[in-house]
Amino acid sequence: MWYAITGTDVPDSLAARITSRPAHVARLQALQAQGRLLLAGPFPAVDAEDPGSAGFTGSLIVAEFASLLDAQTWADADPYVSGGVYRDVSVRPFRKTLPA
Repeated sequence: MWYAITGTDVPDSLAARITSRPAHVARLQALQAQGRLLLAGPFPAVDAEDPGSAGFTGSLIVAEFASLLDAQTWADADPYVSGGVYRDVSVRPFRKTLPA
């Protein structure tokens, strides 16, 4: 099943994001290589593709896991969690409807 993982950043998270990003992206690439990643990306803090020093307010990942527990365990081990980027993380079941 698909799960939506939403991380909310701590204030002024940009420096921690930059430090933790390579390990974070590597985990996403592993999901992608397994065919389990639907989408992933950050929420810019301002209305711009590249927010510059404004940074980001969080991230959304939609990926396939065997269970909610598996998705939560994966999310809890994210480098953005251990690196102090995320203030909190939400994991919820997600049903992809469109595009078919």
